[in-house]
Amino acid sequence: MIVRDGRTLGEGWHHRKGDPHAEAEALRAARDMGEDVRGATMYVTLEPHDHESAMPRCSVAVIDAGIARVVVGVLDPNVRTHGNGVARMRAADVAVDVAEDPACLALIERFAYTIDSVLPFVTLKMAMSLDGFVSPRAGSHRVTGEEARERVYDLRAEHDAVMVGAGTVRVDDPLLTVRPHRTRVKPYARVVVCETASVPLASRVLAAPPDAPAGSYRPTIVLAPAGLADVFTPLGERCEVLLAGEPDALQLDLRAAMLALRGAGITTVLCEGGPTLAARLIAAGLVERVVWFVAPVFFAAPGAVPVLAGADLGALANGWAFDEVERVGNDLMITARLPHV
Repeated sequence: MIVRDGRTLGEGWHHRKGDPHAEAEALRAARDMGEDVRGATMYVTLEPHDHESAMPRCSVAVIDAGIARVVVGVLDPNVRTHGNGVARMRAADVAVDVAEDPACLALIERFAYTIDSVLPFVTLKMAMSLDGFVSPRAGSHRVTGEEARERVYDLRAEHDAVMVGAGTVRVDDPLLTVRPHRTRVKPYARVVVCETASVPLASRVLAAPPDAPAGSYRPTIVLAPAGLADVFTPLGERCEVLLAGEPDALQLDLRAAMLALRGAGITTVLCEGGPTLAARLIAAGLVERVVWFVAPVFFAAPGAVPVLAGADLGALANGWAFDEVERVGNDLMITARLPHV
């Protein structure tokens, strides 16, 4: 945002990868409105980038535009720019203040993680009853209300992919689509994690959404153990099978699977369970953030399905850092950053 004397001259944001950065967008908006930005102040979430890339250096654009002062929310975590953009602007007599603002840090959380990691940023979304179950019995059961489901659709759109375990596909037969459908520079991905066995060929998640714009979804990705290649061969005509782990592995190595997913161009993943996959991801230290919905219901019964299953809860990582609690409709949404194991 570019401001002078309390008046906004131009605003901009980075819409998606490959598009002009926020600084360039704000400068363009000001030009389109006939505003002279010389001597004005620019407020940015992220330090103007200062390295060679597909986009011109934003630090240079700011200097060339005659901006007098820049307030930077947070330094760029990319080592190619980190501090260099600020240094270049200051050397050109632009006044620069760096806030290191927690809200700005939160906005770039996924970007900051994926810059340094070979793994995708995994957000785990789960929904449970007040007594810790996802269903009163084995089988599909809707836990939260409509407002929470709408929030989950937004979460899906914020990530490169949505991921579930094969058990969820067998029980729920979900579509796992973004709603409404959206066109993207990077087509949206749906991911199914198969621990030991395949999923039915007729599963809806394996088919292209019939009402989606062309090119908005890539073929569904199935993550499978390398030792069971023959079992998953029939899926190859319907989707993209990524084999992970040692050649003779009969069970899936989740870390190897996440490495394969990152290698396939997926940088951020929203995992929506089920309980077994969720527990294993947490136990393996592969989850960076949880989004936990709690519904005002009780499901306790002899056959009730717990929100996490198949893992020793006492061995799961402690030290979760809760940072947001929000009422969503009649449900509660709790978010936390997980510690590295």
